[in-house]
Amino acid sequence: MHPPPPAAMDFSQNSLFGYMEDLQELTIIERPVRRSLKTPEEIEKLTVDEDLSDIERAVYLLSAGQDIQGTSVIANLPFLMRQNPAETLRRVLPKVREVLHVAGVEMQLAAAVSFLTILQEESVSVHAYAHSFLQVILLHLEHRDTGVSNAWLETLLSMIEVLPKETLRHEILNPLVSKAQLSQTVQSRLVSCKILGKLTNKFDAHTIKREILPLVKSLCQDVEYEVRSCMCRQLENIAQGIGTELTKSVVLPELIELSRDEGSSVRLAAFETLVNLLDVFDTDDRSQTILPLVKSFCEKSFKADESILISLSFHLGKLCHGLYGIFTPDQHLRFLEFYKKLCTLGLQQENGHNENQIPSQVLEQEKKYVTVRKNCAYNFPAMIVFVDPKNFHMELYSTFFCLCHDPEVPVRYTIAICFYEVLDALIDHLPEILELMSTGGESSVQENKLSSLPDLIPALTAAEQRAAASLKWRTHEKLLQKYACLPHVISSDQIYYRFLQRMFTIMMTNNVLPVQKAASRTLCIFLRYNRKQEQRQEVIQKLIEQLGQGKSYWNRLRFLDTCEFIIEIFSKSFFCKYFFLPAIELTHDPVANVRMKLCYLLPKVKSTLKIPADKHLLQQLEMCVRKLLCQEKDKDVLAIVKRTVLELDRMEMSMDAFQKKFYEKDLLDQEKEREELLLLEMEQLEKEKQQSDGRPVSDKIFEKKRRDTKTPTQNLPKSIPVSAPAPASSNPSTSKEIKKSKLIRSQSFNNHAFQAKYGNLDKCASKSSPAGYTPSASGLAKTPVLSLADDSFRTRSAGSVPTSFPPAAALPSASRGTGSPADPKSSGGKDAQPRKASLKSRKSNP
Repeated sequence: MHPPPPAAMDFSQNSLFGYMEDLQELTIIERPVRRSLKTPEEIEKLTVDEDLSDIERAVYLLSAGQDIQGTSVIANLPFLMRQNPAETLRRVLPKVREVLHVAGVEMQLAAAVSFLTILQEESVSVHAYAHSFLQVILLHLEHRDTGVSNAWLETLLSMIEVLPKETLRHEILNPLVSKAQLSQTVQSRLVSCKILGKLTNKFDAHTIKREILPLVKSLCQDVEYEVRSCMCRQLENIAQGIGTELTKSVVLPELIELSRDEGSSVRLAAFETLVNLLDVFDTDDRSQTILPLVKSFCEKSFKADESILISLSFHLGKLCHGLYGIFTPDQHLRFLEFYKKLCTLGLQQENGHNENQIPSQVLEQEKKYVTVRKNCAYNFPAMIVFVDPKNFHMELYSTFFCLCHDPEVPVRYTIAICFYEVLDALIDHLPEILELMSTGGESSVQENKLSSLPDLIPALTAAEQRAAASLKWRTHEKLLQKYACLPHVISSDQIYYRFLQRMFTIMMTNNVLPVQKAASRTLCIFLRYNRKQEQRQEVIQKLIEQLGQGKSYWNRLRFLDTCEFIIEIFSKSFFCKYFFLPAIELTHDPVANVRMKLCYLLPKVKSTLKIPADKHLLQQLEMCVRKLLCQEKDKDVLAIVKRTVLELDRMEMSMDAFQKKFYEKDLLDQEKEREELLLLEMEQLEKEKQQSDGRPVSDKIFEKKRRDTKTPTQNLPKSIPVSAPAPASSNPSTSKEIKKSKLIRSQSFNNHAFQAKYGNLDKCASKSSPAGYTPSASGLAKTPVLSLADDSFRTRSAGSVPTSFPPAAALPSASRGTGSPADPKSSGGKDAQPRKASLKSRKSNP
């Protein structure tokens, strides 16, 4: 085959114009490149002898180099100080002083940053630093460029923190007396204000009253509003340094006068300073002096510039909190109405602006209105306290609704963070919020969980689906971890049909390991508090067949993670009965990673055994370990096996009877086993009770009875045996009372046990920084509800025949090969033939 002939050149007029335009564009692109090229003479000037040391090169470049080279040397001054401080101070710093006299803005900024870095790194002593650098800093404080002046001022303010008092007095405070006079420039007086605010905390009250406060008063009465405003903002720092008495006698009168200033920026500074100093003043000052000023400021704010409204809306929460208790009912109502008005600012009028305004002014005004409403959303929790939570629905619900449906995303996001409605903000507080929602904030026990909140479960499932569909896996992981609180909030059946299958799906299909582990742990907690034996057996069977014996090695790895969580959450006997044999069967797994992970888990597996009851399981464990030692061919796995064998040999076995060294662990395990037995009793006794009278007994009565019958753990003897079923009583009435007591304890288990244990169960959940997830506040209600109920979890369902156990049947022999045929992580030919292992049940209650 021959390549196609090149297209014929089109020399038509249109095409020629197109070529010319392209050539012109290329010319324009090329011009900056040509201009940036250096001539040989310029390159020669920029070339430095490579044999020079760093100090010599710095001195040469500062003396004969170009500005860009001098700036580079000054920027690298901290490095030279770390490398050779003595030579840098002796040879380089004098050159830096000379250059800075004529330096441009870029070099000045580099010098200010370098001097501050040297101070922070403590490259030299404070005395040496003050001797070498202080005068240079003071010299350039009043640079004509505001950015340069502020940079040097920041360095000086940081330096004031570490300088001794005598140096501060002679080098800074004494010259400040002349710098703060009206004859000096505005820039000089502004710098003096900020220095005075910093110096106050360095001297005693007597020195401040005699030398600093006269300067403060003078600057508060300066003829320039910029100086008055700047000094007003420093009064907060000064008040902290002079104490309450001087603040009331000196600072408060100045603030009152400044709050009536003709300049709006000065009044705003006075208002913000008063709000920040509310805690300093007593009740009389707040009620007689500050409250009238604040009231007047708020009344005039709508007639003033929007910047005042922005500040007022931001400080309103702190203001209402600081003045709480001194408001009259009428004043309380006025401030509340003022807050509500700010929450809708810009939304009452069409487009939020006047028709006479030009588009740029409209846009700027709308931005300010959005900021005001965002600040109101930020202060919403404080306003709830202000009106009392009991009055929330009557006083603030409509305002909350408006903020949640605000047309601007920043407002909705802020109110969502305050009320934990956005997923990221909700997650950390999900257990507390769900508990309050389920109980109405009054009682921890209820008869019908969430009967008045039918939309909660669809919202929770939709939130999980939304997190799973996003790329923010940390958010998804944390959400799954917090779903472990659901057994304390919703019923066991609701969890079984709406959440359990979803956890399985995540474990088997999600590609993010932390998310899979979070789903696995939450599933184990769901299983721990499931109240129906048939459902528990079905979940156990799925874990063994679809994970432990799945075709995908990835699923088998997740099975081992699940085993680790089961060891943590369940009793030792539960793990030994259902998961011990399927776990150690993986010593024969064809994939080295699975065998390696099992080796790491074996010490925990051995810790679940109790001698002599589990002697036969210990023998099987030892046999599997010996086979690994003898038959393992992978060198990495073999090395881990050898280390694991040494660790297993050093382990001490737990006995059936309590031992002193294992007392706390055995006591905790006995409590877990007792609760598991209560779960088993619960199903049978509830059925008997329902058959007898058809009415459930109040959970509150159950809770009281259970607390009365519970054995105090601190009074247990050290050699008490593991709990066993009590012998049947010969007295029929006594037997009936025992049954009733068991029913009482079992009924209250789902509330009491989870509440006692959930805090411990949540400690081991992995911590991570979820990325932001910010749907609109009303998004949860508008998202279509996805049904997460899976027919494979129903015992008998029309249209599907799920794999499940009969209610009274024991688990059959486990076999690998029930995994999904379309598994993206399948190990392929390495796992061609599934093997079977008999699950030997321990002779104890299920």
